[in-house]
Amino acid sequence: MKKERQLDANGQPRFGMADKLAYAAGDFGCNMSFSLKGTIQTFWLVFMMLETGLLSALLLVVQVWDAINDPLIGSMIDADRRKYKLGKFKTYILIGAIGLLVAGSLCFIPVPNAPVVIKAIIFIAGYVIWDACYTVANVPYGSMLSLVTEDPGERAQLSTWRSVGSMIGNMVPMMLLPLLIWRDVKDENGQTLINPETGENVQELLGERVFFVAIIMGVLGFLAFLFMIKKITIRVDESSVKVNEGEKFNVIKAFGNFMKNRPAVGATLAAMGMFLGMNSATTAISIMFTVYFGNGGLSGIVSVVGFLPMLFFMPFIKKIVAKWGKKEASVAGTIVSLAGGVLMFLFPLVSNKMAALGLYMLALSVFGIGMGIYTCVSWALMADAIDYNEWKTGKREEGTVYSLHSFFRKLAQGIGPSVVLILMGVLGYDSKIKVGAQSAQTAMNMCWLVAGLYLFSAILMFVGIAVIYNLDKKTMAVMTEELAARKSAEE
Repeated sequence: MKKERQLDANGQPRFGMADKLAYAAGDFGCNMSFSLKGTIQTFWLVFMMLETGLLSALLLVVQVWDAINDPLIGSMIDADRRKYKLGKFKTYILIGAIGLLVAGSLCFIPVPNAPVVIKAIIFIAGYVIWDACYTVANVPYGSMLSLVTEDPGERAQLSTWRSVGSMIGNMVPMMLLPLLIWRDVKDENGQTLINPETGENVQELLGERVFFVAIIMGVLGFLAFLFMIKKITIRVDESSVKVNEGEKFNVIKAFGNFMKNRPAVGATLAAMGMFLGMNSATTAISIMFTVYFGNGGLSGIVSVVGFLPMLFFMPFIKKIVAKWGKKEASVAGTIVSLAGGVLMFLFPLVSNKMAALGLYMLALSVFGIGMGIYTCVSWALMADAIDYNEWKTGKREEGTVYSLHSFFRKLAQGIGPSVVLILMGVLGYDSKIKVGAQSAQTAMNMCWLVAGLYLFSAILMFVGIAVIYNLDKKTMAVMTEELAARKSAEE
């Protein structure tokens, strides 16, 4: 006999595992597309052989549009008062999910011999279409966390499970893609070519495979979204989102209100730090493993080391938050990540490649341990920031607050890789020659670049959470109590 879910006082299914698994599936669906983002830079730099400066400029252009696109869609969702059979948020997510079925593959159309102008057009068009579909799905998905439950502990659990979905959605492509798309170059006798500069194997990127993998990931993502839409329960009335009737969305006013929201600014700076550092390092890491360690396929497996500590903290995150608070626990984590970032600067000094790889993995593990707590509660921090907005202004504005958070995240996602590509060019990477022919000095410079990016990431996360984010455990208790009193008075 099928076990029925228990109902709460409002007749809704009680918050439970179904909600957590469903919310995790949502970010898995998002990351079936988003996890390909780091591969975009490598694909267009190595396989399509775009010059680093041109690729940097193109990436910055599409990311600026990407960032602007988010608050526009977020405000549209906030202002939409129509009734939908699935509910407003689930309907928008479904529309975006349908588009993402094939949109991700448009960024990987393999035409390496096309003229540069055609390559640029394909890059921009493919990215803009993918971005539109992703934003339509992701903005309401992120905003929905604050509508599933109002309980701080349950929100922390949702945030943790979202991070688990994100981690799995990132780890699977991170491990498998490099193994599928990199291979050693053989001579006519079947012997692996050796780069005389570095003494390591010469490798090449199999760009055609990325296109088909992107299609498969689009289908998997769509199925995950369908599971989430069916299983998750919205418990907070969607119509409680307050908007000024008849007032058009004002970008400057929305930006000004967002900047007054200290928790939103602090959580956003921390997220930007994560993207400016860790995610911006993706291409540099791929090149570093290919030319310095001679094994590009190994890059994904090693990078997973940074994600694994989250699994350790996940079962305990509710108790950690209840005892110390989300801000306090996250600050402790960022301090550990700072130690990992400093340790990262030692591995380029080790001449033995195996020992250097071991030290790199140790530093990455320490960095990941610090990231574990913050990653588990990062989305709950933003849900609390939405409550803070209501506490101070009387308006929830989930879509607007979250989409401006997403705006700055995506600026970081665009500016970071663009700057890193320029730095790679300055540090010696020559896009006119095959990746396997890069110099030994370039290989060493990639190591220093990766180390610097991780340390920079840790510093920004510490400043965002420890210095700016002001919702400590005591303030959270006061805010929650006052919001509950307001709602009781309105009933």
